[in-house]
Amino acid sequence: MIITIMLRRLLATLLFFITAFAVQAQVLKPASWSYDVSKKQVAVGEEVELIFNVKIDKDWYLYSSDFDPDLGPMVTTFTFQKHPSYQLVGKIVPIKPKKKYDELWEGEYTYFTGTAQFRQKIRVLQPDLLVKGEYEYQVCTDVDGRCIPFDDTFSFTNKQITVSGTATPAAKPAQEAAKKNTVEQQQAQQHQQKEEVPVEEVPDLATAAASASSDSVVAPPAAASLNEGDAVSATTIAAIPDEAPATAGGESLWAFMLVAFGSGLVALLTPCVFPMVPMTVSFFTSSGGSRAQGILKAAVYGLSIIAIYTLIGTIVARLFGADGANFISTHWLPNVLFFLIFLVFAMSFFGMFEITLPSSWLTKVDSQADKGGWIGVFFMAFTLALVSFSCTGPIVGSILVASAGGETIRPIVGMFGFSLAFALPFTLFAVFPSWLSGLPKSGGWLNSVKVVLGFIELALALKFLSVADQVYHWGILDREVYLALWIVIFTLMGFYLLGKLKFSHDSDLKYVSVPRLFFAILTFGFVVYLIPGLFGAPLKALAGYLPPQTTQDFDLNTIARQGGGGTAVLAANTNENCEPPKYGDFLHLPHGLQGYFDLEQAKKCAAEQGKPIFIDFTGHGCVNCREMEQNVWSDPEVLKRLREDYVIAALYVDDRTELPESEWYTSDYDGKEKKTIGKKYADYQITKFNVNAQPYYVLMDENENVLVKPIAYDLNVNNFVEFLDAGVEAYNNKQQVAQK
Repeated sequence: MIITIMLRRLLATLLFFITAFAVQAQVLKPASWSYDVSKKQVAVGEEVELIFNVKIDKDWYLYSSDFDPDLGPMVTTFTFQKHPSYQLVGKIVPIKPKKKYDELWEGEYTYFTGTAQFRQKIRVLQPDLLVKGEYEYQVCTDVDGRCIPFDDTFSFTNKQITVSGTATPAAKPAQEAAKKNTVEQQQAQQHQQKEEVPVEEVPDLATAAASASSDSVVAPPAAASLNEGDAVSATTIAAIPDEAPATAGGESLWAFMLVAFGSGLVALLTPCVFPMVPMTVSFFTSSGGSRAQGILKAAVYGLSIIAIYTLIGTIVARLFGADGANFISTHWLPNVLFFLIFLVFAMSFFGMFEITLPSSWLTKVDSQADKGGWIGVFFMAFTLALVSFSCTGPIVGSILVASAGGETIRPIVGMFGFSLAFALPFTLFAVFPSWLSGLPKSGGWLNSVKVVLGFIELALALKFLSVADQVYHWGILDREVYLALWIVIFTLMGFYLLGKLKFSHDSDLKYVSVPRLFFAILTFGFVVYLIPGLFGAPLKALAGYLPPQTTQDFDLNTIARQGGGGTAVLAANTNENCEPPKYGDFLHLPHGLQGYFDLEQAKKCAAEQGKPIFIDFTGHGCVNCREMEQNVWSDPEVLKRLREDYVIAALYVDDRTELPESEWYTSDYDGKEKKTIGKKYADYQITKFNVNAQPYYVLMDENENVLVKPIAYDLNVNNFVEFLDAGVEAYNNKQQVAQK
């Protein structure tokens, strides 16, 4: 997975130079929306579905509406204005979105590529139907790292839906209640502003479990009484994804299959399986019939193994599916259960006990294998799967657990990859029997493989407990506790490889072989890599597997910043004359940097300090913004320049915090009123720079004069340093000219 991410970033960096110019001066709209209805004619009291269709440009993807909005990416939301002519029924439903786990966000989201569709069911209450509202969404591309938030309005009237004036019996009580409540509300709310009222919705069981820390929304019983002009949010929350975007999805699935294939190769080295390879192959090569027939039977044997394990994966996929994946990925119960299962697997590998299937199963299957023929070959493969279960069970279980939290195809792919590696030697050795003489003899080294797997299972078990701990804020596995346990586990594993630690089933180790020595070196090297994480080192290669750094109590980076003046109002970015930042109570910069989230404040401070302004057009849901912060901003040379040479202004284009009414304005670009921080700065980015994608970095002076050509997503640290240096040089030159 780490290699896949590195390849993606390398590709994005290369493509950046090709597309940079086009990105700098283009307002993009990669998604176009259209509207439809499920039926053109309805009677009052009947239900109809409003259909929102989206056409998405190639290489772009649109975030869906059914995942946790606190995860990071911007959830698609729909807001319906209240009107007595209709009533919302249920929640907005995305139709078959794709799903993906993202290591950067440490969670899963849903999204669409190519096309998207959302459906909202309503009940018609009056002949003069009027359904109006707005929606907000975000589209991104992995080609060059752009993300763009959008918002627009929609309207459904009698032009789309013809409503007959005869009310059905079910609609009459609702109409009467609507008239009565409408009059009462108009009198009570005559002078009130428009307000947004959340719609509560009863989620299904799987969604409820996954949404323990989020809000789900539903239509209120009295929706018929709502007045036109009032807003009703019909955003839905909670779901879990399992596929990757078009540009990366295939890679992640292939990567998972390679991991499963490697697990199959490891399973071959366990003491339950390895001795059976020459025994089974000898049976096919020495049994009656020609050599060709023996090879054919060996091939059928191998295909039978693949079929058996792939069938297991298919059953798991059918049992869990997308809703099961949602529940498994977020709820504490399955995660704690998987933690305990992995713990049991580890104890089994350490030799505490052996996981076996009932002997009656083995007897029945073995009797079928003795019948011979092609059916007998299949049951021989089945016998192998059952007999080797004590060694392969934990490995197979690990693959299925890892895949259950993802897409439904992953269990099938995982089991296919595992069984392919598992079956390959039996077929190859049957075709080339002379290779058998080159196999190492069975011995104590096979048990050593099991024990090493036990240590790995124990380390992986902590990941599941960590997920539950983070979701429910138990505080059991903070980052330093997690790392401490990993350090102990892998240190013990290193000592075991050197023969300093011994279990009951281990043979005496007279000397350390060269392979064991190299494995020990790698293990201790990994331990040394982990140790700085106890003191706050980011350990970027393991970012997706460790708890967030914010859970770490002892962080030398934070202590150093505080000791060096980090507790000052704006640290090295401002002085005592600069005012505290607006919105600083809920908006923050990474790596302890200090700055502003309001452009006017940044301009004022820059003028007082005589520094240029570094503008970061960013968003809460911008994945590539976080990648830039994690991989580029964290570089010491970049941090030094941002702290010392610039006043930072992080302008969030998707923040929904409402501005004071005195700051509302109507945009010259689209003619819409801008009422939030996000809409204000999204409009500013478009009107000032003719760009609407994030991340986007601009260097300017206090008069908004651009110093150098702005840049976008680029993971090359040297390029970013040169960009910052060029901005300082241009600013100093401008100041010198002004003084003359």
